[in-house]
Amino acid sequence: MSQTKAVLTAMAAAVIAALALTAMPVQAQAQGGKAAQKLEERFAAADKDHDGKLTKAEAEAGMPRLAKHFDEIDTQKTGSVTLDQVKQYMAAHMKDRKK
Repeated sequence: MSQTKAVLTAMAAAVIAALALTAMPVQAQAQGGKAAQKLEERFAAADKDHDGKLTKAEAEAGMPRLAKHFDEIDTQKTGSVTLDQVKQYMAAHMKDRKK
């Protein structure tokens, strides 16, 4: 009987560990979702002419940290950046930080 109890205890521990591991990405995703929402809100607030792009002047006034990297983000050298370009830049640099 004690051998059966030990096996069941080990199985329960394995199930709990597996559930904990699957919950972690959900928590990270929720935090990432909040960060993405905040980025979108800040971008929209800085986009004074509501054209879906930030000029360097708009970035300097509304998102100064983004403005410091404006030329790196504006890869097409159009003089403006879109939210998608900002997200791509941030994603690429987050991968670099994790290395």
